[in-house]
Amino acid sequence: MAVRRVIVFVLLLWVVSMAAHAAPILDAGDDEIRLTDFPVGYLIDNSQSLTYQEVREKTYNTMNSKGTLGTGASVTWHRIALKNPGLEKKVLFLHLPAAFQVRAIEIYQERSQGLVGRAEIDLNDASGNPLMHRGTIVYPFTVPAGETTIFYIRSNLYSHQWFEAEIYDDKHSRQALVGGHLDIALMVGMMLALVFYNGLLYFATSKKENMLYSFYLISGVVWIALSYGLLAKAFNIYGDGVFILNLSVFTMPFFLVLFMMVIFETREFYVTEHRILNGLLALLVAGFCYGLFDIEGALIPASSLAALMMVVTFSVSLSILRKGHPLAKFFLVGHSFFVVFNGFAVLFYKGLIEPNYLNSHGVGIGIVLEAITLAFIISYRIKVLEDIRAQQDELKRQAATDPLTQLYNRRYFMAEAKSMAERATVLGQPLSVIALDIDHFKSVNDTYGHHAGDLVLKAVADNLQKFSRAKDLIARFGGEEFMILLPGADHSEAESCAERIREGVENHAVQAGDDVSIRVTVSLGVAQVSSATESVEDAANRADKALYAAKTGGRNRVCSAA
Repeated sequence: MAVRRVIVFVLLLWVVSMAAHAAPILDAGDDEIRLTDFPVGYLIDNSQSLTYQEVREKTYNTMNSKGTLGTGASVTWHRIALKNPGLEKKVLFLHLPAAFQVRAIEIYQERSQGLVGRAEIDLNDASGNPLMHRGTIVYPFTVPAGETTIFYIRSNLYSHQWFEAEIYDDKHSRQALVGGHLDIALMVGMMLALVFYNGLLYFATSKKENMLYSFYLISGVVWIALSYGLLAKAFNIYGDGVFILNLSVFTMPFFLVLFMMVIFETREFYVTEHRILNGLLALLVAGFCYGLFDIEGALIPASSLAALMMVVTFSVSLSILRKGHPLAKFFLVGHSFFVVFNGFAVLFYKGLIEPNYLNSHGVGIGIVLEAITLAFIISYRIKVLEDIRAQQDELKRQAATDPLTQLYNRRYFMAEAKSMAERATVLGQPLSVIALDIDHFKSVNDTYGHHAGDLVLKAVADNLQKFSRAKDLIARFGGEEFMILLPGADHSEAESCAERIREGVENHAVQAGDDVSIRVTVSLGVAQVSSATESVEDAANRADKALYAAKTGGRNRVCSAA
């Protein structure tokens, strides 16, 4: 009894095993036909020479109607059996949506052991083929009532064997051809927007990372649009001419590695990691150059190279994070998306895992998520650089500014005056200088204190800015002495400006506390720079002598240098 049970169990296992490897029979008895997920028989033709008559007698393995067999299966036969148990014939359409990726397709339609239909499509010459619809092969056929139609499909691909088959009635066939690729269009649109944005940033800042990031995005856009059929659907292009664009699988990681080198400054601060990344770059360049001559051969190890690239870049960024780089943690977040989703895709392309949307679109999803994160890194880096630049500008401003009056100091004045004098000489414009000193300033400090003296100095500085022109260069030379350089002003205009300042200061009262109002006057000396014969410093000395003359002449007046 026990032996009989064992025999029955073994027979059941054998029956199940045979059923699993038998060609599938799909029920098309429903009024509406929309079959997108069903078992398909497949046979790898290693000799690449099997004929239709020969493959009819072969045993087929089973795969899903949408899947990949990886490399090493460039020529594969697929078998689909479709039975119509109804009382009326079915008019149906066989869709091959991944046809844009193949080199050639042959379709043999068999019924009652006889060939009833045949089609051959060479993708290099398919633009005018009536079966080709924007990258999808659509083969119309009928299944008479109570009969079975069997398809033998010979798929000749370039490198990775990708197969996808769908069965539709007329209504669903039209819907399938009209719809689709919206998700890919959204991916491409987002990345093109980032390309445009970073192109503008590059022209505004001349930062290499913006250009490298844009090239990375462009490579990703090309690969996504090519691999997921957007180029075929939008522009109706396929075959050998467009297949060369698969070289983007090498340029994409190439620009990503260069981007890492720039943002992490590996050449200067992370020598070991820089050498490792250089080694990876050498492999990518070698693969790209090889692909220029043999793109099919170059793509065979591309999945393994992609896996190596992900391991190396992730390890390097992790090492840089441990060494304290502030951007490494953000890069790791984005690169983790890339590594995880591309890991699924690599396993899928090698035929090691079952197909689903996440696996088949893993590269595109990973690229988009990483691209968004890298855009944040660029924005964060720009913010950091702007903060550093602002700090440097503030330090420069402090070094060039008098802290009390916020006017320029003597050192900045003399340096800037030299360039302004050279500009005036080239343009043939006049240039004048005014020297100014507060009258009896020591008595203000002695009478009201140094705090009141500081308030007077600030008030005089405000009047200098108020009554001079926006383009004039004003500086505090020290103590109660000020100097003004007036570009484009001759001696007469400079005298008028000096008089306005004198009157403004004289009419202004400085409030130094409760019921304390201080009025001061200033003395001024004016000199026009003779640019052909003297420097600004020489003219300032003459203005200073004129100022001394105003002091000795009674103060609160303007004197001009000879």
